[in-house]
Amino acid sequence: MFNKGQLAGLMKQAQAMQDNLKKAQDELAFVEVSGESGSGLVKVVMTCKHEVKRITIDPSVLTDDKDMLEDLVAAAFNAAVRKAEETSQEKMGKLTAGMPGLPGGMKFPF
Repeated sequence: MFNKGQLAGLMKQAQAMQDNLKKAQDELAFVEVSGESGSGLVKVVMTCKHEVKRITIDPSVLTDDKDMLEDLVAAAFNAAVRKAEETSQEKMGKLTAGMPGLPGGMKFPF
């Protein structure tokens, strides 16, 4: 099946791939995405590691219904989470594209 040289080469490639994936994951902590709701009345900025950096609420919303404001904050947060996930999958997908033998839809890290 594999000789020692092929196996060593394969292990070296796997280690390099693991190092690249770890580096990409670390970089995601510094990539910021934003989500908004209410046509921009509420905005959430977070990293791709889901650390919220900033929430901006338009002053006009502060005089409105508390429940509506809570819904707008939740919607903006959820939009930011979706963008963070999309950005993370895109970045990680570039690293894992073309890897033979991996089932489709497999997520990294394992």
